[in-house]
Amino acid sequence: MQTAPSATSPRRRHDLDRRNLSWYVDKVVQVLVFVGGASAIVFIIGIFVFISKEGYGFIAHTMDVAEFFTSPRWAPTSEHNPTYGALALIVGTASVTGLAMLVAVPFSLGAAIFIAEFARGKTREILKVMVELLAAIPSVVWGFIGLSILNPLIIDLFDVPVGLGILNSGLILGLMAAPIMTTIAEDALKAVPDHYREAAEALGATRWQVTRRVVLPAARNGLVAAVLLGVGRGFGETMAVLMASGHSVNLPTSVFDSVRALTATIAAELGETAHGSDHYSALFTLGILLFVVTFVINLTADLVIRGIRKK
Repeated sequence: MQTAPSATSPRRRHDLDRRNLSWYVDKVVQVLVFVGGASAIVFIIGIFVFISKEGYGFIAHTMDVAEFFTSPRWAPTSEHNPTYGALALIVGTASVTGLAMLVAVPFSLGAAIFIAEFARGKTREILKVMVELLAAIPSVVWGFIGLSILNPLIIDLFDVPVGLGILNSGLILGLMAAPIMTTIAEDALKAVPDHYREAAEALGATRWQVTRRVVLPAARNGLVAAVLLGVGRGFGETMAVLMASGHSVNLPTSVFDSVRALTATIAAELGETAHGSDHYSALFTLGILLFVVTFVINLTADLVIRGIRKK
């Protein structure tokens, strides 16, 4: 006696085909994600190898380490006595970034605290959108603001001959670094478990007391990471600093002095330098210095964030 073919066989075959297709799709997605993650590492290594290769000739044969780090005289195009002192460039970069952090940290942390702990409903959403829009403004536009608005304003307010200097570029850079710092700080505050707040409120603490005594200490590492990433953002900025700092090589004595940053030096001189010359290699050496500094800052911030996640 013959058995009738099962009516469910085509459906089972269809389900089996769907499972096989899903398996292949999952494998393809896994490969794409792996390639995407690995490519970031490959690109970073490739960039470091490239700038190291271009700057090796200067480091190995021409560079005087003592002069490079202690001399304020940057004159690579001098015919009789070319010098490659980067001290003024390093101090200029550090002074602009330091002032920018003095401007950005209070505003960023204050905005993050308000958005995460006090703002509600549409107010919070509008503020978050405004912060994101602030981060989307191109750096050249910030440079125009410093050049066209802050420059005459500083001249009128402080009675100085030129308004392009540390104060101008520090204010602009602080406004540029504030959005990313605000976003990361807000994430750190929101990551604090709600039962911390509920326990403090159950003891009769006000909203500000909960924020100051409970939330901020618990989110301390995340806030530190936000500040470190802001510092990295400041060190790596080019166009706005080039336009607002005055681009003058000197050791500053006040916030009104013009300075030149490492990034601005590379951007202004690399296009007019003979390929393979000492000047060309010296600019790549500045790039190596910048790469190492920003890499250490970002790595420190990442390690801090990983420490938060483990806790």
